[in-house]
Amino acid sequence: MILVTGGAGFIGANFVLDWLACGAEPVVNLDKLTYAGNLQTLASLQGDARHHFVQGDIADSALVARLLAEHRPRAVVNFAAESHVDRSIHGPEDFVQTNVLGSFRLLEAVRGYWSGLPADEKAAFRFLHVSTDEVYGSLSATDPAFTEDNKYEPNSPYSASKAASDHLVRAWHHTYGLPVLTTNCSNNYGPYHFPEKLIPLMIVNALAGKNLPVYGDGMQVRDWLYVKDHCSAIRRVLEAGRLGETYNVGGWNEKPNIEIVKTVCALLDELRPKADGTSYSTQITYVTDRPGHDRRYAIDARKLEAELGWKPAETFDTGIRKTVAWYLANGDWVQNVQSGAYRAWVEQQYAKPEAVQASA
Repeated sequence: MILVTGGAGFIGANFVLDWLACGAEPVVNLDKLTYAGNLQTLASLQGDARHHFVQGDIADSALVARLLAEHRPRAVVNFAAESHVDRSIHGPEDFVQTNVLGSFRLLEAVRGYWSGLPADEKAAFRFLHVSTDEVYGSLSATDPAFTEDNKYEPNSPYSASKAASDHLVRAWHHTYGLPVLTTNCSNNYGPYHFPEKLIPLMIVNALAGKNLPVYGDGMQVRDWLYVKDHCSAIRRVLEAGRLGETYNVGGWNEKPNIEIVKTVCALLDELRPKADGTSYSTQITYVTDRPGHDRRYAIDARKLEAELGWKPAETFDTGIRKTVAWYLANGDWVQNVQSGAYRAWVEQQYAKPEAVQASA
């Protein structure tokens, strides 16, 4: 049994689905179900005894302690986080509450549980904290990619809150001996991505005939990681990572944002052409850049490959084609996420929110 926090969000839900598809042991899935938590993503697990969903907050120490005591997981994988830079600029307090205070309370609850385990279970236990490359700050066009030895230089409220949580995880290992692992990933993309993020937003807006907003000159560079590759990396780090270590997880796909947008448009032109024959790229609109927008991120994932033998299975070309095809085939999921209908779906399936305790 493992405990996954934030397992109804984009990466967390993909991880839960992937974990169970691989035939691994059962999952207790704790998620607060904020706006980006979506149980419809986990609908295929309805009635699956291996998946136990609990609606709740990682900052709820009593709840976390109860779940740990009842289910006795051998590991905790922490995805729970507020994670959108734009929203962190306009409302940073939620990011501090969840990513800093929530991480602290989760660590304390886990420390209490771990301290009471028998010696063999205590030695085998792991706490894996999932973080971001944004904690490292920004790179110039000529800087080498981020390695695990780069100093932290976060530039947004989001990345600062994640940096704080990373430091707490490190401190709980060095001070209390908690057996932790940390992963810092590059930009994820793939199925079930909430459509505020770049790739799903471009797909949704393009199909709706709306403008495709591109910040500034569109030349901000990111490394893109297909979400299922990220899931396989986390499994590998959980299995064999060295205690107290950080592992960067990247896709080896550095690309400027405008190239991403044009690639999405070209795929839509091919897979869902407009009736008038024009390209979706005519909808691209350049807008004022966001404050403090980091110019470039790039992940050096050689440590993960050298120590644990992991590397991504997807190229960007294969991953983005799968992603666009998924969104075209799952319009109902996208529409429900945008409309908020999945909130009604939750209540219909599970009655009152506090009663959401069954398999999802």
